[in-house]
Amino acid sequence: MDLKKHIRQIPDFPKPGINFFDISTLIRHPEAWRTTVERTAEMLKPWKPDVLAAIDARGFLVAAPVAIPLNIGVIMIRKSGKLPGKVKSHSYGLEYGTDVVEIQDDAVEAGQRVVIVDDLLATGGTLMAAASLLRSSGGNVVGAFALVELAFLKGRAKLDMPFEALMSYDSE
Repeated sequence: MDLKKHIRQIPDFPKPGINFFDISTLIRHPEAWRTTVERTAEMLKPWKPDVLAAIDARGFLVAAPVAIPLNIGVIMIRKSGKLPGKVKSHSYGLEYGTDVVEIQDDAVEAGQRVVIVDDLLATGGTLMAAASLLRSSGGNVVGAFALVELAFLKGRAKLDMPFEALMSYDSE
């Protein structure tokens, strides 16, 4: 099945000049979504993760069903102020300004094999911030995954861990 047929592109969202790759059309198609989850689980299995670390918010949609066939849990990496209890934070630079990602203080155990999961890899900044946060908490980041890679933005080159994508786009 050609899963790219289920990714809708929306020009000028969320602002002019941005071409948004929308996975909502993929996740609402049962056969395409089932195929996505199955293929993703097979891609991640060789890394032997102990846990998936899902990036807020669409990464949650990907990681949760994929964790089931892998028989592992999911850590939520959220934007600042969204998690209850004690948290660990990591601030990182954006094109204009900074952002913060957080995990719960007890989310990752020292030495756990972690695979970071998101819906899309663009520039790699959020994924690297997540990796820094997980590593500073004792996690062993063994890989990263995104459903969609915007290869023309060259985010993969900024990553310091193995990376896989289910679909890759070479141009906007």
